[in-house]
Amino acid sequence: MALGRLSRRTFVGGAAAVVAAATTTGFTPDPTPAPVPPRTTDPTAGRTPAPLPDSPGEPRTSLWEEYTAGPRTHPQIPYVGSAGAHGGAARLPRPPVVENVLAHGATPDGSADSAPAINRALAAAGERGGGTVLVPPGTYRIDGYLHIGDSGVVLRGAGSARTVLRATRSLTELIGPYGSRYGGDKSAWSWAGGLIWLSPRARHASLVAAIRERAWPFEGWTGNRRDGWTTLTAVRPARRGDRTLTVTDPSRLHRGQLVLLRLADDADRTLLEHMAGDGPGPEAYTWDDKTKLTSYVPYEWPVRITRIDGARVHLERPLPLDARPAWDPRLVSGAEALTGSGVTGLTLQAPLLGQSPHLLDRGYNGVTFQCAYDCWAEDVVVRDVDNGFGLVAASACTLRRTRVEGRGAHHPYFCREGSHDNLVEDFRIAARTVPAPAGTQLHGINVEGLSSHNVWSRGVMETGTFDTHRGMPFANVRTEITVRNDGRHGGDASAGPLYGARFTHWNVTVTNGRAGLVRLDTVAPYSATAGISEVREFDQIDVPDFAGDLHTRLEAYGAPDAVRPRNLYEAQKAFRRR
Repeated sequence: MALGRLSRRTFVGGAAAVVAAATTTGFTPDPTPAPVPPRTTDPTAGRTPAPLPDSPGEPRTSLWEEYTAGPRTHPQIPYVGSAGAHGGAARLPRPPVVENVLAHGATPDGSADSAPAINRALAAAGERGGGTVLVPPGTYRIDGYLHIGDSGVVLRGAGSARTVLRATRSLTELIGPYGSRYGGDKSAWSWAGGLIWLSPRARHASLVAAIRERAWPFEGWTGNRRDGWTTLTAVRPARRGDRTLTVTDPSRLHRGQLVLLRLADDADRTLLEHMAGDGPGPEAYTWDDKTKLTSYVPYEWPVRITRIDGARVHLERPLPLDARPAWDPRLVSGAEALTGSGVTGLTLQAPLLGQSPHLLDRGYNGVTFQCAYDCWAEDVVVRDVDNGFGLVAASACTLRRTRVEGRGAHHPYFCREGSHDNLVEDFRIAARTVPAPAGTQLHGINVEGLSSHNVWSRGVMETGTFDTHRGMPFANVRTEITVRNDGRHGGDASAGPLYGARFTHWNVTVTNGRAGLVRLDTVAPYSATAGISEVREFDQIDVPDFAGDLHTRLEAYGAPDAVRPRNLYEAQKAFRRR
């Protein structure tokens, strides 16, 4: 089936049918750091906000007009205009074909296992320094999983309707049980790994070895304990939205380098408070017993350096947070990331098996990006999978014209372990083809684990929800989406708040009128809900994590098509180019 775009009108018209589904060697902190403004309950203090009318009877200035007055520092709306691979480029790279899987022994009639041949072709392309591995039209049986471990390697089929990879075995069978680091019998294949898996070769080898030894593998940008890093330089104080940093020693930096901005927390948890918007509510919140959440700190944000002027380092994206001396801000290097790799033009078909009980997934997963930057998937369909498309410690990646369909997936899309600045656009989650078995869960488009500045744009969700799995993700945007909101969110208490600051839902049509996780103004701090359908609560009712005024905004409620601009991400991109 070709991956065509399903219009909002077509989906809404067919809704009735759907109803029938830190210590480092050699580093000395600068003894005289530059001063930073004191903490304040107002994250925009010191800046000139856009004026708002004082009279309750007057209409408020629209959110978009406010945003354009301060596009990188708005208190509710995050800047996401450069999310995605290569800054959200409309046309992704198409490197020349250097390998054909048929030359390595793949059989397009499905008569034999083609996984070894495809993996040989991928490895050969990596040895050449990159290029496209062509998978001609046909149906290829894969009894193993496919691994893209070298930068610049693209696996390209003839189109999702013409090249089909038919998987026969799960990741549990191929690698082994992947237990949770939080104990119990949970399967981490419920939120990790893919039958097409993009991750750096060395990182991937150690990860697989750890799973087979029943140890918890290296997952984050610098490891599970966040200790696999090397300091490049300390960073002077800076503010959210700045495009430049002043560093103490630029000698180990260069243009085009991919670095991590690393922010640790202090004893008072002021970094976590800052991610939640600062102020009395976050200050009063109990953080120390949220052990899963605190394991995600330090916060690590990958970014490329575009220019260096003496001690001033220019970045391709503005800072997502302040850099305050209390958080020991520094630029570090971690494990080498996979860059410039992708998957395009194919369908991955898993066996049609019933969905597993919650958190016991076998690992019939689709495409996962791990420790990847500037990578992508385009025109890719996954069918009958446990989990669809994954971003695990992955940043600046684009998923475009992707689709999850078939018997129903636990996480159609998951975004976790500090994944930032990703773009998922023109996506579709199709209605289930079989009823959901008892004891299973459907989450929809997921984000968790301090992941920030990710965008879901122009989507159709015939099932699922806007899953925020605790772990306090912040500054994420979902825009121009139609959803039959029938899923539920997950996340345990030790993962902390559902939301940090600056979550935005913009132009969202809810076809069944259910509120859960779409309307934000009563639960998410410093959030914006603009142009959503009129919705009502259901049995999973969430209460705010933070006491007091949430400083939220609600605009064009009940009128999705009335909000302007219609797509917040695209409007930010256009505004960026002015």
